[in-house]
Amino acid sequence: MPADRPEGIPETVRLWSLTEDTLLEAGDDDTVVAITWWGEYELAGIPRPVRESLSRMVLGPVSMGNLASSVSGGAEAWAAPLRKVLNRLSGSVVHSLALNDGRGPVLSAIPVTQFPVFPAGPVPAGRLIKLSRFSAMRPDDGGLLLESPRARYRVALLRPPAMTVASSLAGPVTVAQVAEATGLAEPLVADVVGFLVAAGVVLVADDWASFAEDTDAELAVWSPEDLRFHTRSRTWQKGPPPDREARRAGAEPPVVKQITAGPTFPLRRPDQAAIDATDPPLSTLLEHDHTCPEVTERALSAEQVGELLYRAARVKSVGPAYLPGGPGHEASQRPYFSVACLYELEIYVGINRCAGLARGIYHYDPLWHALTLINDDMGVLDGMLDLAMIGAGSRRRPSVLLTMTARMSRVAWVLGNAAYATTLVHVGALQQVLYLAAKAMGLTAHAVPVDAGDRVDRSLKLEWPAEVSVGECVLDFPIAR
Repeated sequence: MPADRPEGIPETVRLWSLTEDTLLEAGDDDTVVAITWWGEYELAGIPRPVRESLSRMVLGPVSMGNLASSVSGGAEAWAAPLRKVLNRLSGSVVHSLALNDGRGPVLSAIPVTQFPVFPAGPVPAGRLIKLSRFSAMRPDDGGLLLESPRARYRVALLRPPAMTVASSLAGPVTVAQVAEATGLAEPLVADVVGFLVAAGVVLVADDWASFAEDTDAELAVWSPEDLRFHTRSRTWQKGPPPDREARRAGAEPPVVKQITAGPTFPLRRPDQAAIDATDPPLSTLLEHDHTCPEVTERALSAEQVGELLYRAARVKSVGPAYLPGGPGHEASQRPYFSVACLYELEIYVGINRCAGLARGIYHYDPLWHALTLINDDMGVLDGMLDLAMIGAGSRRRPSVLLTMTARMSRVAWVLGNAAYATTLVHVGALQQVLYLAAKAMGLTAHAVPVDAGDRVDRSLKLEWPAEVSVGECVLDFPIAR
């Protein structure tokens, strides 16, 4: 914040605070234990004025000037050791910018990594600036939240000046151009931009008006959506603790989805002893060619469909399960892997060529090992099969199309913000088991990429977004070689 700010221009003030999830516990003598999202930090040799300052920062944003006047010993006695402590706790230190009007922060930079650096400072005059293409804004608690998977901080835009400046940075502009376009004072715009740059959500061009992000070959392969999802799925979305109690206020989602409409067809349960005696070894199945094979027009049988589903997806048992530190939930055991035995995946079976089962779309009940017809519209079925045929790069519609869906409440009820990322892990686990079981039976099951849009969800009559389609697998007879 420049000292030569013209008279009448609002003055900005830097503020510091600790994140809401940070707790401080006084230890022996001059020791403080900080309990943070990232773990516990034992801080030894902390002078009393610094301890008092940290206690103030737990309560909310404060300026260094206010801290200096509120603790004993004066600024020289506490400033250096306080900054040293804040550097160590940087993953829990919130940087804010306020106007000198007593109305609270204009914006706050909230850390999302363990050891971020916040290099606040002025942007060189005349230098081009713009939002990162990975940055995104959304409503949050009455303000706007600006975040990027590349950034060390997410930024809460709390008052109109910050919202206005951030919204003006879609294309390369200078601070002066933003000030002229918005009517805000240029020094205020410069201070807000400096904070956004320090947080990592806004880019600064080099001396040749070029942005490094635009020419980075490694970043070019990432879409903003994919990189954002990757970041959140790997960090469990660092932020406010999930409201697990609110999420658990309703009834626990059932272990198995209940389908009441449509005729039901019980499936044959194979002889497990015969399977054990005749199956090839797992190593043989794993070493076999995994390419997408050519398939025949030969129809499958209802017995083969039933055996595959029995081997790969049936419910073997139901009982309680527990996560460390959490309440129990009803769970099931099935042949494929699922975190906490949640098994939120459902399987829908599109029958095209199958002796013993009419063409149509069925839901598989893994508890009773039965199929229930949910859609007998042949046009809808053919549309689904065409999507799978295109996804498989084939010239024939598959004999059977297995579509996997997820009941998100079933997994989110326990795992919260990690729910969808975990569901995609479960999809891969189920597809692998389907592949191996089919191979052991002399069939071929192969995952296919389907550009579903909302067509699949409508075809399966899903209550979106409570249940969403997440993957497909075709089942057929391979051409003998």
